[in-house]
Amino acid sequence: MKRSSYAVFLVMLTFFVISFLTNVIGPLIPDMITGFSLSLTLVALLPFAFFIAYGVMSIPSGMLIEKYNEKKMMIVAFVIALLGSLILALFPNYLSAVFSLFVIGCGMAMLQVVINPLLRTAGGEEHYAFYSVLAQLIFGLASFLSPLAYSGMVSGLKQHSDSGFFALFNKLVPANLPWISLYFLFVVICLAMVLVIAVSKFPKVELTNDEKAGQWATHVQLFKTKKVVLFFIGMICYVGTEQGVANWISQFLFTYHGLDPQKTGADTVAYFWGLMTAGGVLGLLLLKLLDSRIVLISFTILAILSLSAALFGSAKIALAAFPMVGFFASVMYPIIFSLALNSVAEHHGSFSGILVTGIIGGAIIPLVVGWLGDQLGLRAGMCFLYLTMGYILSIGFWAKPIITNKTIKLFKKDSQ
Repeated sequence: MKRSSYAVFLVMLTFFVISFLTNVIGPLIPDMITGFSLSLTLVALLPFAFFIAYGVMSIPSGMLIEKYNEKKMMIVAFVIALLGSLILALFPNYLSAVFSLFVIGCGMAMLQVVINPLLRTAGGEEHYAFYSVLAQLIFGLASFLSPLAYSGMVSGLKQHSDSGFFALFNKLVPANLPWISLYFLFVVICLAMVLVIAVSKFPKVELTNDEKAGQWATHVQLFKTKKVVLFFIGMICYVGTEQGVANWISQFLFTYHGLDPQKTGADTVAYFWGLMTAGGVLGLLLLKLLDSRIVLISFTILAILSLSAALFGSAKIALAAFPMVGFFASVMYPIIFSLALNSVAEHHGSFSGILVTGIIGGAIIPLVVGWLGDQLGLRAGMCFLYLTMGYILSIGFWAKPIITNKTIKLFKKDSQ
């Protein structure tokens, strides 16, 4: 099978763009509340619209990829994301924002399904684990940079409103909604990706049994299995926790500590994603030494303690503790995913699609936090995350994988 370093680069670039477009939502929430005069519940419907698209599109995209090639799917996905970005850029109001984020989310869900099999083929099966880790690091880098890009765009519009690049954006965006300039930037990024992909050559991808989506009947059959449902809930809890923290950090710091959301809030969100990437590297090393369930339990307890410090500590403590939640949450997704797949003997492709659909947790949990925040205050609303983190903690105790992760024999004998 022909390898393609260029295709690997293109996949890595796609991972970067997905993360860049996805994880800027949290820092924007305070501006969205002010600009559109929203309650916490209404503003939570914006990330809800984005992440519910994963629930709508993940499994259908897995079926479409078996019919259409990766190049066509990626072009269509970026065109969809481009149109979604353009809708919000040209019609900056609350309803268009809800629809826009749903459309962008559909494009991102399609890309997530396409690029993993493409990465395996382009880089080679023997290098797939390495490239998968590299992709996660690049994903984390983009998550770190997108809040900083938002902060830079907004401050640039304020300081250089009459010159060059920023003067153009000031003509395009309402004065009270400077963050809309980001969505014009997203239009340009998506258009560039469409053009790059259109002129690129792709290796032929043959899906493995684990990557094939399977029929609807297979998914229904899997959902009748208790452990499948339990791991699906676990994935909902993880993504809900990740987004439930990241989306509300900036607003929390503004509400309880009076910190500038466009600078301090955005920077703290960036550090949350940055430390999540660093924690992932440490997690990889620990998984060579310890059973993955022990790592999951330990890191989850530390994440709970960090969240407690962030919610109930001083401003100085909160600025350090919120990013530490990201650091300790870093191992949750890969461990839950691997424990889940290693707990069933067949239909791994369909099960993977179900687990990816669990990304809808990023829609549901932040919405619950927002609704509780309107009723009881944002601090009390964010305490709901103790329930989701508690469920993740429980996985480390009840998960019984058929195959456990391989560790250095000095610490643990290989499982058969």
